[in-house]
Amino acid sequence: MKPARILTIAGSDSGGGAGIQADIKTVTMLGGHAMTAITAITAQNTEGVSGIHAVPAEMVLAQIDAVADDLGIDAIKIGMIGSAFTANLIAERLSLLENVPIVFDPVMVATSGATLADDATVAAFGRLMDVATIVTPNLPELRRLTDAEDEVASALQLVSKHRCAVLIKGGHEEGDALADALVEDDNITSWQGQRINTASNHGTGCTLASAIAFYLGCGCSLPQAVERGRLFVRMALHSAPGLGRGHGPLGQQAVRMDTGLGLRLNQVTVTGKDYAKMVAFYRALGLTQIVDAPDNNYARFETAGARPSRSRSIRRKRSASRPPSISNATISTTESNNWRARESPSNMVHETSRGCGARHGCAIPPATPFSSTAQVKPAAFRRGGCQAAGNPQEFGGRA
Repeated sequence: MKPARILTIAGSDSGGGAGIQADIKTVTMLGGHAMTAITAITAQNTEGVSGIHAVPAEMVLAQIDAVADDLGIDAIKIGMIGSAFTANLIAERLSLLENVPIVFDPVMVATSGATLADDATVAAFGRLMDVATIVTPNLPELRRLTDAEDEVASALQLVSKHRCAVLIKGGHEEGDALADALVEDDNITSWQGQRINTASNHGTGCTLASAIAFYLGCGCSLPQAVERGRLFVRMALHSAPGLGRGHGPLGQQAVRMDTGLGLRLNQVTVTGKDYAKMVAFYRALGLTQIVDAPDNNYARFETAGARPSRSRSIRRKRSASRPPSISNATISTTESNNWRARESPSNMVHETSRGCGARHGCAIPPATPFSSTAQVKPAAFRRGGCQAAGNPQEFGGRA
């Protein structure tokens, strides 16, 4: 089975936290094949951007054509654009594609505060929104794209004008309680959750947009793609390695959600009230702890099933009635609504699913409905993709 082919059109981040580098890590860890068209080269690290060199528009188009003509494209993510001229040419070229989902993250300012798009480039974003399936602005970007003061009104204005869905990202709101909202023609889906307190939040927008593109490329519906993308971002925030003196990169490399074909379990999440006892329990089982974040009451453990060199002995020890090996186990004592399991360690429930992405081997688990989210009238995905059933669930807001 071939992986989902995701083309990311964005700038290069020399520090590896955002841009093309974040996109490649995200798509790869989700199980897709990442392809790139670099629009700009930046010199930056966790503390800021010290230089930007735009790639000529003709070269950007050449990269897109080279990929499309040979490898093919299942979905596209657009991030930083080097100039207004490049933005217009990209929009014109992408308008020729049929049934290819496009995720546009209207990057204007880096996490460090550096400007990545001038006024002329922002003005040209309208052309890109015209061809996009979904636009993923944060709150400052959303306010700059419209003249409306209310976020929902701004999103509805863009939906009406450009015929694309809008994901309102609430990470720039004040306070610990955050909310994201997916606004479509006749549907609003919202997710609520708690802020993850970390300075390693550089590249959250890039990671989310490329994850959404991946899931759309696998054939998921728009709400499902957003839901799964949010989960990946939250896990990557928890798994951040803590690099640099400023806003550090996420830990995409520690998040495995590429479950492959067949009924195979990849992630287990369990909740509890006593962090120390739960950590001690899993260590006593012989699991290897790979993330220890007591301040956020979050830990991740790796089992033998995650290492191919040891999988043979594990299979010999497992009886036919036991579930397959688990790649990772996650515990959380702060988020009550979790993806895989919601029982105590002594009564863990294992769930497996082939998911809705069978055509690319993207084993995407079915969503579990929770009352913490709101969904109004299911709406069809405008640019193709399957209409797999599923209700949103809470994974919390973004940092």
